[in-house]
Amino acid sequence: MALKGISPFATFLIVGPVCFFLGILFASFPYDYYVLWTNPPALADSPLTDPREPFFAAQEAHLKFLHASPPLISRMLHIVIGTGLAGLMMKLYKPSEANMLFDGASLALYMIGVTVYIANIVKGMRTVTAGAYGGEPIIEGEKLIARAFEGHEGEYIGREDSLRVLSASNTILALVLVGVLVLQAGQWYAQRKEAEEIEQMDKADSEKKDKKTAAGGSGGKKKQ
Repeated sequence: MALKGISPFATFLIVGPVCFFLGILFASFPYDYYVLWTNPPALADSPLTDPREPFFAAQEAHLKFLHASPPLISRMLHIVIGTGLAGLMMKLYKPSEANMLFDGASLALYMIGVTVYIANIVKGMRTVTAGAYGGEPIIEGEKLIARAFEGHEGEYIGREDSLRVLSASNTILALVLVGVLVLQAGQWYAQRKEAEEIEQMDKADSEKKDKKTAAGGSGGKKKQ
C-alpha cells in the first residue's frame, strides 16, 4: 500500500512541473503554428515568395534567445524536471495496483518527454544557435559542430526542416505531458469512486448490524 498522506503531495509535485512545461510550450505555439500546421495568409505587398519566412525568422530568433539565456534559467528548468521525477518516485514507493497502473504509465510518458527534450529540443537549439543548417559554413562554434557531425556527411537537413522538427518536437512533448495529466486525473477519479464504494459498503454493513441488534433486542423482550 502507498504511504498515507504522501500521495496528494506527490501528485502536486507531478502536476505542478507538468503544467509549468505546458506553459512554456504554449509560449512557443504562436511560432510553431504557422511553421508546422498551416500556411499564413500571403501579403499582397510582400516581396517574399514564402509567406512562412517571417515566422521561420521569428522562431529562429526566439530559439537563439532561449539558448543564450543565463545558466540559472537552465538550472531552474532542470530542477523542475527533477521535481516531477521525484514526485513519481514517491508515488511508486511501495505501490498499490492502482499506483503501478497509473503512475507507472505516467513515469513512462514523463521519461519519453525528457528524451524528446534532450535528443530533439536541446540539440535543435544548439544547431539553430550555431547556424548548422544543411552543412552551411559555421563561424561561431565551428569546431563543436564539426565534431558533432564528423563522419555523417549527407545527413544534414535545411533550415526550414530543422525548425519544423523543433516545432514537431514541441507538439509531441505537449501531447506526452497532457497524457501524464490525464493519467493523474484518472487515478484521482478511480480512487474517489473506490472510496465512495467502500463508504457505501460500510454504511450498508452498519445498517445490517443495527437491524440485527434491534431484532435481537426485541426478541429478548418478547421472551421476558
